[in-house]
Amino acid sequence: MRAEIHPTVFDAKVTCASCGTTWITTSTKKELRIDVCSKCHPFFTGESARLLDVEGQVDRFYKKLSARQTYVEQLKTKEESLTSPDRSVDDLELSPRATDALKKAGILSFGQILAKLGEGNAAMLEVAGFGQSSLTAAKKKLRALGFEVPEVADAPKVPKSMKAAAEQPSTPEVEATEVATTETEAVEATEDVATEVEAIETATTETEAAEVEATEDAASETTTTEEAEASE
Repeated sequence: MRAEIHPTVFDAKVTCASCGTTWITTSTKKELRIDVCSKCHPFFTGESARLLDVEGQVDRFYKKLSARQTYVEQLKTKEESLTSPDRSVDDLELSPRATDALKKAGILSFGQILAKLGEGNAAMLEVAGFGQSSLTAAKKKLRALGFEVPEVADAPKVPKSMKAAAEQPSTPEVEATEVATTETEAVEATEDVATEVEAIETATTETEAAEVEATEDAASETTTTEEAEASE
């Protein structure tokens, strides 16, 4: 083996000119200086990209990434705005008459409509100028936009006669009059039934008498015919 053919090796100190990081390695030189290291390399940190990226590929990549993030944020904001309860009733695209009726009643946003629907359909129909067709169209549009429309059963309607009776004050004289009227109506109804029964019985009797007479006439004609034949 030949002598003195191997180079002299030192524990060289390596210094990064970009970030100042130092470390020890084996080299034929006592000290090394470099422009970039793994701690400040542009593909790891994005800094000092222009030192190596002459064509600007990294810059274009970051621009595209930033544009995509902006687009995603805008899309998310748009989706949230579609289901925002603060949207105006104009977005329901109802008839001008129904929209004006809601505004006059102080119902200006989707949230107020949903709150009103929580009280029942009758609460919405009480708004002057807002009919059943407008209510159906509004609920359909809200569901299409992703809102959860409350379904509350309406209270049963009270008949007008019962409502009027409930509104009238109840006094002994009124109660006595109502009782007397009821009794009179019952008596009249009984008399009407008796009259109808009597008329039916009379009609039945007349029918039976007519049938008897017809039978007797037929028998008489038969006897006369037989006597005439016998005499011949």
